[in-house]
Amino acid sequence: MTRSSLGRGLAAIIPETFFDDETFGTKADGTASALRLVDIDRVRPNPEQPRMTFSGPALEQLAESVRTHGVLTPLLVRSDENGQGYVLIAGEWRLRAAGMAGLEQVPCWVREHLGSREQLELALVENIQREDLDPIETAESFSRLVNDFGLTQAEVARRVGKDRATVANAIRLLRLPKRALVEVRQGRVSAGHGKALLGLADDQQLLRILSEVIAKDLSVRATERLVASLVRPKGQRSRRPSPAMVKLGDRLTKAVGSKVKVEPRSRGEKGRIVIDYTTKEELENLVRVLLAP
Repeated sequence: MTRSSLGRGLAAIIPETFFDDETFGTKADGTASALRLVDIDRVRPNPEQPRMTFSGPALEQLAESVRTHGVLTPLLVRSDENGQGYVLIAGEWRLRAAGMAGLEQVPCWVREHLGSREQLELALVENIQREDLDPIETAESFSRLVNDFGLTQAEVARRVGKDRATVANAIRLLRLPKRALVEVRQGRVSAGHGKALLGLADDQQLLRILSEVIAKDLSVRATERLVASLVRPKGQRSRRPSPAMVKLGDRLTKAVGSKVKVEPRSRGEKGRIVIDYTTKEELENLVRVLLAP
């Protein structure tokens, strides 16, 4: 093996004899982990990769960095079913950049005995930590962990280091019509805009308001006010919540795990507290919290 096959990076600071088939550690779940040099053409992409797109200036810049410094952070892989190659778990940006840089081998942490759910979890966590996913990719990944792998929203939240309300609100985005999902994915409107638009039950009305939001470059708050004006029952007026009321709603959201809004009436001290839920599980959790002694 030549050092040029690695680029510079790790090869410049770690002796080649360090890379072998020895196991360097065993995880709490019994999976072994070893650091190895792997031919780049023996690593195939992660079928559970939540990120959809890998292109653009950022990838080209990373490739240039890898060309100069090598791959500084090992990829995470597992052995494939026939033992002849490896399946990527985390590090697809680095793998693609290494290929563009002309490297023949990449350093890899090899984890054994990982299933599809664990692959998705690890890839999701890495992308979330790097803020590499768009809101819809994140929502789809959360949804898969809940619907395909049987995790609760609370379990997903613990695994990815988020609160449960964040997971629940992300999954809610998937209720948007297809065109709205595209606009959020491409960044023309934010996830906050998407959540506000979910207050409209009619898809055609939602898409009309979406066009208005884009055309007028409305903020999330302005979108929320616009949606509220369309769904508020006639004869029932409310005033804009004060910062203290907004903060109280945020605190209640974190406490109960569902979106909570405090809506004061236009006059006097009356108002209402609105709690949204989107799934049966979320409703059951809400009932448990509210009825807890």
